[in-house]
Amino acid sequence: MSNSNSIPFLDLITPHKELERELTDVFRQVISTAGFIGGPMVENFEKAFAEFCDTKYSIAVSSGTDALRFALTAAGVRSGDVVVTVAHTFIATTEAISQTGALPEFVDVDERTYNMDSGKLKQYLEEQCSKDAKGRLISRRSGRPVTAIVPVHLYGQCVDMDPILELAERFNLIVVEDACQAHGAEYFSKKLNKWRKAGSMGKAAAFSFYPGKNLGACGEAGAVTTNDEAISANVKMVRDHGQAKKYYHNVEGYNGRLDAMQAGFLHVKLPHLAKWNQERQQRAAEYHRLLAPLKNSVALPFEPSWSRAVYHLYVVRHPNREGLMEHLKSSGIGTGIHYPIPLHLQKAYASLGYAKGTFPVCEAAAAEIVSLPMFPQLTNEQQARVAQEIHAFAKIESGSKPLSAESAELEVSGQRR
Repeated sequence: MSNSNSIPFLDLITPHKELERELTDVFRQVISTAGFIGGPMVENFEKAFAEFCDTKYSIAVSSGTDALRFALTAAGVRSGDVVVTVAHTFIATTEAISQTGALPEFVDVDERTYNMDSGKLKQYLEEQCSKDAKGRLISRRSGRPVTAIVPVHLYGQCVDMDPILELAERFNLIVVEDACQAHGAEYFSKKLNKWRKAGSMGKAAAFSFYPGKNLGACGEAGAVTTNDEAISANVKMVRDHGQAKKYYHNVEGYNGRLDAMQAGFLHVKLPHLAKWNQERQQRAAEYHRLLAPLKNSVALPFEPSWSRAVYHLYVVRHPNREGLMEHLKSSGIGTGIHYPIPLHLQKAYASLGYAKGTFPVCEAAAAEIVSLPMFPQLTNEQQARVAQEIHAFAKIESGSKPLSAESAELEVSGQRR
């Protein structure tokens, strides 16, 4: 397969070429003013991103991992606490928890959305925890106080937040959203009878602007969003060595500031994000249409009625994941796995003592998921070829004679009966 016919998993070149002039202007402005750290570029992006997320405050930081770590600390998580999250996520989620001095404990995910299962969270809080003499919720597993929940809006789709927020209120727990893959995703709250943006529902939230995200910097970047003035002030101080003002350090902080140039790049891209998200949604709908005939062998993403997903990733399931990926690779089609080993089974967390089989839904998904090419500039023709090759692989798996290219194209376009 020639390179000209290959279909990348992700295209980071085209959008930057399209915005080259505006991005270059940011670079010129930075070098002409020597405004490398902080200043108007950072402040203007923070204001714009807060408005985009329907929050009062947005605080730009150096990465999504720092965003979650700072958000947890500012929201009140302390060393020795337990923070409940899921094992089906990138390790940055639990790194941020551990780096606050807290301990991650896990609950299983929903079979269809791969996000936190509120029923399993309820079961954990009611059956695996108890109250101590001070009324604190204590994990029976670790003997530590449970103080927070981190729901992860994975793949660009919000967690079912109403029941999680209700449990948090009932058990007096902090909710910090991991929205690192969910820029612009929305959730319909039946309780409030309105749509809510990812990053606006918890005490605080963390976003990553790693280059491959729906809103990506040209390097590392992140942000905390919140409606709480005290949290905002705390994060601003902690990201800058704990300084209340220059050389006056109220606490020991971190070097977690965002470079002005990255903030400028993000501010250029932000007005395009809604359109890019809409294009991702259109690409997802087209995949749904093309792959619908394979619903008995390929599980497609499930989007509940309360969700407006932004499809950071388009993730399907197949029992022969490795075979499918190899077939697509031989056809010049890029794929990915997000994520192949659940965190509770990673060597880095062997000390937590979780065994295989503890979270069966998460583990089953991790063995079968595969991420297909997904980016706003993906064409109908490229998607048709991806679908054609998946149909061809399904024929091979079933023992049928593979379709000719022409017949496969007719089948995925719905013209074959």
